[in-house]
Amino acid sequence: MDYRKSNAPTTTVTRDMIKLCEDTGNVYETVMIVAKRANQISVEMKQDLEKKLQEFASYNDNLEEVFENREQIEISRYYEKLPKSTLIAAQEYEEGKVYFKNPAKDKNNF
Repeated sequence: MDYRKSNAPTTTVTRDMIKLCEDTGNVYETVMIVAKRANQISVEMKQDLEKKLQEFASYNDNLEEVFENREQIEISRYYEKLPKSTLIAAQEYEEGKVYFKNPAKDKNNF
């Protein structure tokens, strides 16, 4: 899922843990699923930001470029305004967009 098109809230939202745990039956397993997805989103966001900022990288020390690099500042502000990766992951989990499986439970079924 594209995190830029997410409809996740930008502020903290109270969530019903009983409703969140219906799929797994375990609060801790649900939290781990959301946390792992949040890490994936965070890594993806960081790579995108670094790739965009790399275009503006200068390898010489010039004070004029430091003060005049407005594009780099705008890109950084855009990424700061995006919802946090944990909020995006929780929203995806609630909407059923996260695929997960527990290998320990699959072994017990065989």
